[in-house]
Amino acid sequence: MASERECFDLAGPLHLTFIDWDNADHRMSVAASLVQGVYILERDRQENRVGPNALAPPWWTFFHFQLLRPLIDDVDRSIFGAIYEFKPPPSFKGNDTLYRSPRYVIAFRGTLTNADSVSRDIELDIHFIRNGLHQTSRSEIAIQAAQNMVAAVGDSNIWLAGHSLGSAMAMLTGKRMAKSGMFIESFLFNPPFVSAPIERIQDKKLKLGIRIAGSVITAGLTLAMKAKKKEEVSSGDQVDPFAALSAWVPCLFVNPSDHICSEYIGYFEHRKTMEDIGAGEIGRLATQNSIGDLLMGAFGKESEAVHLIPSASLTVNVTPVQDFIDAHGIHQWWRPHLSLEQKLYQYK
Repeated sequence: MASERECFDLAGPLHLTFIDWDNADHRMSVAASLVQGVYILERDRQENRVGPNALAPPWWTFFHFQLLRPLIDDVDRSIFGAIYEFKPPPSFKGNDTLYRSPRYVIAFRGTLTNADSVSRDIELDIHFIRNGLHQTSRSEIAIQAAQNMVAAVGDSNIWLAGHSLGSAMAMLTGKRMAKSGMFIESFLFNPPFVSAPIERIQDKKLKLGIRIAGSVITAGLTLAMKAKKKEEVSSGDQVDPFAALSAWVPCLFVNPSDHICSEYIGYFEHRKTMEDIGAGEIGRLATQNSIGDLLMGAFGKESEAVHLIPSASLTVNVTPVQDFIDAHGIHQWWRPHLSLEQKLYQYK
C-alpha cells in the first residue's frame, strides 16, 4: 500500500504553480522533487505499479519534465537514478528566467529500506564510509551517464541532484567532471559526511578544541605521508589537489539536527576559523584529507574521500523538526516558509 508521502497530490509542493527559475528556493524545490521521483520510480517497480497506478510521474510532470530514462543498478536491477528532460510548453517562451532552468537533470535517490533494494544500498553505504564508493559499478554507471550527457549537450545545460547516498553519488560524479574542467550545477540534499558528529557538541570551546586537534593530527599525517613519498611538502612546490575543483561550487542542503550531514556546517566554518587564527595552512591540509584516506594510502590501498570538497554554497535548514527522520528527509526541502541560512564558501 502506498504511503501518503509517495503521492504528489498529498505530499508534493502544490504551492509551486509557477516556477521562477531565478528564485533559489524554487530551484531547490524542483531539484528535491525530481530526486523524490527517483525514490517513487523504484517503489513503483517494487510494487509493480504501472500505467495509471504508477505514483512517480507527477513528481516530474508537474514541473514540465519528462523521464528520458532510468538508471539501473547492474547488481540488483533497482532504479537508483533518472535522467529528466525539461519540456516547457510554448506559452513559457516569454519567461525571462528560463535561462536559469536546466535542459536535463540527472538525479539519484538515497537508501531505501525495502527488502528488494536495502542490501545493495547498505553495501554502497559501507563503501562510502570506507572511501570506496568510486570503485563500485553503480558509480561507474552514474559517471558514464553524466559524461555522455555532457558530451551531447554541454555541462551548462545539466543539473545533478541527489539525496543522502544519492547526494554522495552526485558529489562523486560532479567531482569527477570538475577534474576534467566541466562544472555541473549540483543540488546535494543531506549529503553524508564521514566523521564523528562533532557539530552536535553544545560546548563551543570543547568543540573548537576537538576540531583544532583533529586538524593538527590530519595535517601532520598528511605531511608525514608526503615526506615518506619523497615529495616536496611546501605549499609553493606542490600542486594543490583542490585547485582543479575549487571552481565547482555545488549547492549543499543540510539540517543541523541530521547527524549524517550536519558536520558540513563545522567543516567549512572551521576552515575559516583556522585562517582567522593564523593556521590556514593546517586547516587547508585537514580540509583536503581524511585520516581514513591517509591510513588506507599508507597500506597501499586506493581510496577517495568523496565528502571532502573545496567550495560550496551551503544552505542550512534551521526550521524546527520533530525527529531525525524529519531532519534527514527529502520532503523538508520543498516545504513553504522554511527558515534557511545560506553561506558561500569559496576555496582560495
